[in-house]
Amino acid sequence: MGPSVFLGFPDAQAFLADLAAHNERTWFQANKARYEAACKAPTEAFVDEIRPRIDALAGRSMGAKVFRIHRDVRFSKDKSPYNTHIHVGFQAPKTPGQPRRRGGFYFGLEADKLTLGVGAFDFGPADLERCRKAVAGDAYGEELTEILAGLGAKPGEPDLKRVPQPYPAEHPRGELLRHKGLNVWQDLPDRALIASLDLVDAVMEAFEAMDPVNLWLTEALEED
Repeated sequence: MGPSVFLGFPDAQAFLADLAAHNERTWFQANKARYEAACKAPTEAFVDEIRPRIDALAGRSMGAKVFRIHRDVRFSKDKSPYNTHIHVGFQAPKTPGQPRRRGGFYFGLEADKLTLGVGAFDFGPADLERCRKAVAGDAYGEELTEILAGLGAKPGEPDLKRVPQPYPAEHPRGELLRHKGLNVWQDLPDRALIASLDLVDAVMEAFEAMDPVNLWLTEALEED
């Protein structure tokens, strides 16, 4: 059997809203067929349709990860068993002999919105140091500022309260230096597209517009 045809997410948001109101195993089991029809099957079809286009944009094969509906509650005070969103990430795997492409593409559907993002999260020590050096430097730092200004976007709340050493507290890009990753987000403005087969085109348009952040990351982190 070939991949299914993507027809949008016409029923997903209503299901996610109901799940948020009844986040318990008994309710979910009674509504599992509804979940599979409203969320699981459309997500699989969405990935099948959009992944070749993301591969083409990135210039290489990008791995796709659909996050589980089940929450890991082992270390959480919130014991609600289910995620009330659909999250999908697309990232390039490490391929021996092939230059790395940093940053990924992220899709997040919730009951009241669809959020799209690009970038990277929680750098390791070496990447974090290299990214901060690039942000602080005039050439890379000013380029990133121009990219973000062109998108009308910036990363969310910083991870740190203060600009990390050895950078001065008054550094012009101090807010960016306070992040442990680099990612930007935008909400899909036309929510009617969520239930439409035109959603893939709209998502790709957003990803293409934001991809300069990923290209910046690749240059900054992979520079010899």
